[in-house]
This record gives sequence, C-alpha cells and structure tokens, in this order.
Amino acid sequence: MATNSIAKSYGIPTVLKELGISKTNYGASSGTKHISTKGKQIDSYSPVDGQLIASVNAATAKDYANVLASAETAFKTWRLMPAPKRGEIVRQVGDELRKYKEPLGKLVSYEMGKSLQEGLGEVQEMIDICDFAVGLSRQLYGLTMHSERPMHRMYEQWHPIGVVGIISAFNFPVAVWSWNAALAWVCGDVCVWKPSSKVPLCAIACQNIISSVFKKNNVPEGVSCLVIGNESGDLINTDKRIPLVSFTGSTRVGRHVSKTVAERFGTTILELGGNNAIIVSEHADLGMVLIGSVFGAVGTAGQRCTSTRRLIIHESVYEKTKHILQKAYSQLHIGNPLDANNHVGPLIDKQAVINYLNAIKKAQKSGAKMIVEGGVLTGKGYESGCYVKPCIIEAKNDLEIVQEETFAPILYVMKYKTLEEAVAMQNAVPQGLSSSLFTNNMREMELFLSHAGSDCGIANINIGTSGAEIGGAFGGEKETGGGRESGSDAWKAYMRRQTNTINYGNSLPLAQGITFAV
Repeated sequence: MATNSIAKSYGIPTVLKELGISKTNYGASSGTKHISTKGKQIDSYSPVDGQLIASVNAATAKDYANVLASAETAFKTWRLMPAPKRGEIVRQVGDELRKYKEPLGKLVSYEMGKSLQEGLGEVQEMIDICDFAVGLSRQLYGLTMHSERPMHRMYEQWHPIGVVGIISAFNFPVAVWSWNAALAWVCGDVCVWKPSSKVPLCAIACQNIISSVFKKNNVPEGVSCLVIGNESGDLINTDKRIPLVSFTGSTRVGRHVSKTVAERFGTTILELGGNNAIIVSEHADLGMVLIGSVFGAVGTAGQRCTSTRRLIIHESVYEKTKHILQKAYSQLHIGNPLDANNHVGPLIDKQAVINYLNAIKKAQKSGAKMIVEGGVLTGKGYESGCYVKPCIIEAKNDLEIVQEETFAPILYVMKYKTLEEAVAMQNAVPQGLSSSLFTNNMREMELFLSHAGSDCGIANINIGTSGAEIGGAFGGEKETGGGRESGSDAWKAYMRRQTNTINYGNSLPLAQGITFAV
C-alpha cells in the first residue's frame, strides 16, 4: 500500500495512516459508523507514479438502503436543531480540517495528480466554505410583504428539504463536496455523497476527519453519509426520497442525471463542462495575460471545468502574444506534482491521455496548426504513462474539436478584429461557465460585462478563467447546467420556500376583492 520510493519520499504512508486509510477500506458510511461493504473492489492508483495506493469495496444496493435509512432518520432530528447550533458544528468541522490540511492536501495531490499547492488550496476552500456557512447559519432570511387585505401579514420562510445527494468528480476530490455539504448542513439538510471512483480515498479521509466532530457533538448518525461506486450514483438519481441532487461531471452524464431526476420531479444543481475563453485586447497588459492564460491552461493539467481552452487575441498583438506563450511553455516543468519545482502534473489516467491524443489528431485533421507540440512523456519519472506535454494549437473557433471540452492541457488560439467579434466567438460554444477579458480600456470592460457581453455564469476582467472564491455563486449557463454552488444566495437551492399569510383581524376578506356570502 503506497510503499514505493516516491510515496516514501513524500511521506505518503504516514499521510494514509494519519487519515485512517488502510489497505482495504469501507465503501459506505452513515457518519461515524463505517459499513463493511462487499461490493466490487475499486483499486485507487496514483497517476503520479502508477502505484496502487489502497482498495475500496463499493457499496451494494443493500448498503445504500441502510445508509439512506440512517439519513432519513437523522433528518427528522437534525432539522429541529437551531440553525446557529448547526453552524457551530460546521465551524468545528472547519477547525478539524485546519488540523488535517497538510496530510489531506497531500493525499489529494497524490491520488488525483494536481500540484501539492493546488491540493492544499483545495482543502483551504473546504475551510473557507465552513467559515462562510457559519455566518450563513444566522442569515437564512425570508421576506416580509404587505398584504392587500386589511389586518393581514404576509411573509416567506425557508425550510430544509431533506436528503441532499452529492455526486462529485475526480478533479476536485473534496472541495465540491464541501461546497454542497456545508451549506446543506446549516440549512438543516443531511447529505449522501457519492464521490468519483477514481479518487475514493480522499472521500474516506474526509469522512474520517469529520466523524470525530460529529461524535463529540452527538450529531445523529446519517447527517453525513458516504457511498462509493457507480451503482450508488444511479440509486441516488432515481431515489424519490432525495429531493435535490447536486452533480458535477461531464455534460453527457449531466444530461442523464437531469432527465432521470426531473422525471421523478426532483431538482438538480448541475456543474458540467466548460469551454472557457480569455479575450486578449490590444489594450491588455501582456504580462498579466501570460500568467492568467498559462496557469488557466496548464493548471491541474487542464483538468478543471474552468480551465482556459481558448485564447481569442486581437490581431495587433496576436504574434507577440503567441511568442511569449511559446517561450513560457518551453520553460514549463512537467513531473511529480508533489515536487514544488514542477508546474504540471499528470492526467488522471491513461484514458484521459487517449482523449488528449485523439483531440490533437482531430484538430490536425481539421487543418489546425500546432504552435507548441504535444505528446506523451516517457522514461524515468513518467512511469505512470499519464504525463503529457501542454500544447498550443492555432485553430478556428467553429472547428468541431474546438467546440468540445477536452479535459487536458490543450489551448486553442485564434485572432479577432473587434471586441464585438471576440465576444461573439467566445459565446459561440455550447458551454457557458467561465470567461475573461484582459484590457485596460474601461469601455471594453463594461461592454464585456453588459447584457451584450459574456453569456457565462462567471465573467472576469484581468484575471484568468480558472479559480473561484467561495464568496460568489459558482456555476454556468447553457450546457454547463445552470446550477450555482458555494457563496452568495446559493443556499436557497438547499431549502424550500414557503409563503405564509396571517389574518389577525375579526373578518375574513378574500384576495382580489372577491366576495363570497354564505
């Protein structure tokens, strides 16, 4: 279990022990109680070195049923606890995550393949959303409205909805779960989490970390549940006892989730694909463009839904921008993400490598031109077969492959003449997650952020497309799904709205002036 040279050099055996990860792990949990599952064995291999970290037995349908029964029972108690008290428990969860930030961040890096800095940053996002949720627990506000009837008062209030299903993706093994769970908990909901089968150990580690907090506070068993394996994902989607499913993943799978949940009149939060563009104005600071576009394109090896896929450059600075990008790419260090000297780690698995190579071939067959060559790295340090070269391709925006999202470090570059043309190019893809304009021209900024500008859920000025703060609602439009998670008023998705009218008079007037004599 993770005893190879790289694992030993970076203390992975110690990390696993500290986080309660053993050679074989449970695939289901109702909180503090772990269920010894007997489903299909899931082996977690690190894309860093290709070595087996540990194994998990997936949850069976019976295991899932037991977990859901615990969740339903827990909800009846949890919802009655005052929201500020639920917030206090979430505050303690955040404190516990602070204690385990380093080992959990290192596990995220080793199991998923993102840089150690990004792994630690992901755990920090978990801490931040807990802090946000603590304040939110005292701000679950409703409105008071004036009634048209005398001696009547109207107001609205928000109630917990019940069991929230969370299905997360491999690229953010822990943060996306916390965005949902922390808010759902303070809203009075309970959660059932189905993590990606590519990174199950990170999920088990999270459950281990928070279980001590729940036990100390006598939190009902079932408030935070975990089920591992694809079968559980299908069960969540079809389960009428789960009114809300938050799904993060591909647009293809998202369509299935949306249809399945909608057929039973459930609701969804969908965080699907992105095809994000940076527009580089003639008025841009190219030094800032360099940082924003390179990190956006190669950070997490291009495996973020907010990764920069397209660079739309004004014709007057096109060649200069290409030149500085080529120079920057030639200086990238690709390798073990636990080594702080490296900029780019591996893709998640060999299938992702195949997808990367197929996208390059498809672009070349369509007439696109390679500006920075790609390829798979082999030899010492690249034994996992998951390391690839970030590449830049000069292509037209309407090419089929450019219209698609490839989860890999491929950046397409193209030129424009007017900002209106650039915005139209940016918007002319099926996805609508993140977007960015680099300019020092105020008029261009305002146009980009206006009704005639970006059609994405996130629109930035002079920063890249990747990365988001938990204070703002995160999500996108079109085939990105339309869901919102994390900050702002995203909490409303985890509650049901109720309008109340109180008649404190001695008569019963009807609305709209209707009279009814008995």
